[in-house]
Amino acid sequence: MKRPTFPGGIHPPCMKLTSENSIEEFPIPEYVIIPLQQHVGAPNQPVVKKGDRVFKGTLLGKTEKFISSPVFSSITGVVEEVGYFPHPVLRRGLAIRIRRDGEDILDSSLEPLPESERNSPDKLRDFIRDKGIVGMGGAAFPTHVKLTPPPGKKIDTLIINGAECEPYLTGDERLMIERGEEIIRGVEIIDRIISPKRIIFAIEDNKPEAIENIRKVREKYPRIELKVLPTKYPQGGEKQLIKALLNREVPSGGLPFDVGVLVQNVGTVLAIFEAVYRGIPLIQRVVTISGKVKKKGNFLMRLGTLVEDVLEFAGREGEGNLILTGGPMMGISLTDTRVPVIKGTTGILLLESKPLREYPCVRCGRCVDVCPMRLVPTQIMKLVKFGRIEELRSFHPLDCIECGCCAYTCPSFIPLVHYIKTAKELLRREKHGTG
Repeated sequence: MKRPTFPGGIHPPCMKLTSENSIEEFPIPEYVIIPLQQHVGAPNQPVVKKGDRVFKGTLLGKTEKFISSPVFSSITGVVEEVGYFPHPVLRRGLAIRIRRDGEDILDSSLEPLPESERNSPDKLRDFIRDKGIVGMGGAAFPTHVKLTPPPGKKIDTLIINGAECEPYLTGDERLMIERGEEIIRGVEIIDRIISPKRIIFAIEDNKPEAIENIRKVREKYPRIELKVLPTKYPQGGEKQLIKALLNREVPSGGLPFDVGVLVQNVGTVLAIFEAVYRGIPLIQRVVTISGKVKKKGNFLMRLGTLVEDVLEFAGREGEGNLILTGGPMMGISLTDTRVPVIKGTTGILLLESKPLREYPCVRCGRCVDVCPMRLVPTQIMKLVKFGRIEELRSFHPLDCIECGCCAYTCPSFIPLVHYIKTAKELLRREKHGTG
């Protein structure tokens, strides 16, 4: 029988060096910087000021816009400054700097959702919104929005994403091993909200301990199907999971709900459980520290912890000089380590980087073969280079998920993802008349 899969994809070395490292508490930092925007959507406005004392879980910023997500303090301390600070994605952004005062007290206003309201889809959605839950796989899209499909878009299948296909990253794997029962209870919450006909828990076959634990804990909830997928990158992409599991294709420019599917990362599901049953907003997450460091592992880390503090804790080892937040395929290279860990930070890696010279395209077609979105990366690159903007749209660069498969396989070391990102920006400028 043919195993489920998706078009294209690659098999980079997994490098799961921390698979057996249990989750540890990262030391509470002396101060944190909490960006007011850690999500896709409208930015938050501060609701605290310099000199205010805040507690773990105190609301720091919010907006009434639907596509947004509030932020909270991750430590107990005093607000030192509300201003612009380095940001790992936006370069600079409005943020709140808090210095710890030695205490670690949970905000007294935090309460779980009352049991009488836990079967109401609207109450659950609103509670999840108010606790700042976003996609924890890296995309950071507000979860309450995904749980609110547009009128006429019925969700028939819920997919729980336990693929974690990026090399090095093992935080989700450890969550499935160590907190599987709470994840399953989080799945139950989503089930109450969207009432899908089918629930699939998908895990790649290179995570045997996680598979076994989820197989065991799901026995209490037989509606959940466990599907073990062959290890292949980028299996964790929403569209790739949907194709592999259901043989449905999300249309160009579309979203999973266009084909009746909702995909949620295991970390997000756990955050939903923590919010509903314990009243805890999203103030910390598991981050994998790996690569050229002495102390590798998976750490439960307060949001706002600075990358420079993480590297000092981990200790550099060897010639590592490339600092990434996220995985090596889709992560962001940092030039400033004063940026904080945010809601979408899955890993902090220190890797060895060798400058590569870009050579002319040899028309080998490898980038086309491996593209999971069936694009022609080399043609997009050429159109960008020669400024033929009017032809770009017909090659659908906006469908690119920036997985990096094309650049990984290119024998000429062409930074194809960079060219496709440029193509996206050119098309956005053309659309808004700012080109």
